[in-house]
Amino acid sequence: MTGSTAPASAPAASAGGVLVLAGTPIGDVADAPPRLVKELEAAEVIAAEDTRRLRHLTKALGVYTTGRVVSYFEGNESARTPELVEALENGARVLLVTDAGMPSVSDPGYRLVAAAVEKDIRVTAVPGPSAVLTALALSGLPVDRFCFEGFLPRKAGERLGRLREVADERRTLVYFEAPHRLDDTLAAMAEVFGDERRAAVCRELTKTYEEVRRGPLKELAEWAAEGVRGEITVVVEGAAETGPADLDAEELVRRVQVREEAGERRKEAIAAVAAEAGLPKREVFDAVVAAKNAARSQASGSGTGKGKP
Repeated sequence: MTGSTAPASAPAASAGGVLVLAGTPIGDVADAPPRLVKELEAAEVIAAEDTRRLRHLTKALGVYTTGRVVSYFEGNESARTPELVEALENGARVLLVTDAGMPSVSDPGYRLVAAAVEKDIRVTAVPGPSAVLTALALSGLPVDRFCFEGFLPRKAGERLGRLREVADERRTLVYFEAPHRLDDTLAAMAEVFGDERRAAVCRELTKTYEEVRRGPLKELAEWAAEGVRGEITVVVEGAAETGPADLDAEELVRRVQVREEAGERRKEAIAAVAAEAGLPKREVFDAVVAAKNAARSQASGSGTGKGKP
């Protein structure tokens, strides 16, 4: 008689520790991946962003956990990581869950994953719901190439600077934002990207009051000024591809300024813009000099000056 084996659907046993990153529902609890239940039951340690939310989730799923539950959030992530790594080194199966979506994606997790990898500890994942991919799919904007920018800085100046860094990005952009800052963020996007750049505001995804509002950035900013509630994901169309004939002197100067504000030296910025536009560096240089001279003239009320930009 042969010995019995564990069911194929059960989590695999491991001689050493294993870190499991598990996706959790972003709204509708019915979206929880089936493997999440098994991992919650099998984990010896469960690191949760919010232990109260974890209790609500396990109750809704009808799961009984036996593992030790610890909090793991932004405020204690650095201090608690060594403790979890020690548990992993001692052979524990550690499950990491956040309030919603995948750990590490604008949520706690990166430090623990990096520390586990450094110690050559196995890391695996239970794929689950993602606000980023859900919003992309619903946006109606191109999804063949995209980049996730997370949360923008809270301060207005830093927010504008971050947006200017991607002003010419051709891939679709995805952001998370707090509802009380949404109107300011959309207004800043309209200022940097242009009033008519298309975007989609995805609110309360998979929840009862799910809403996807699509339109030009200026129009969306005006709508958001009236007040918006819920968890927000913003998807913004990438910059249009342009050729030399499409770029006037003003646009060339703007692109140089964007690069300078992002930290590039002027000479390097001019060279980069010239390469992007397929133009001689001298043409971009002359446009920057002319703009600087025009600004001087306007400020002093006298004739234009000459010299290096």
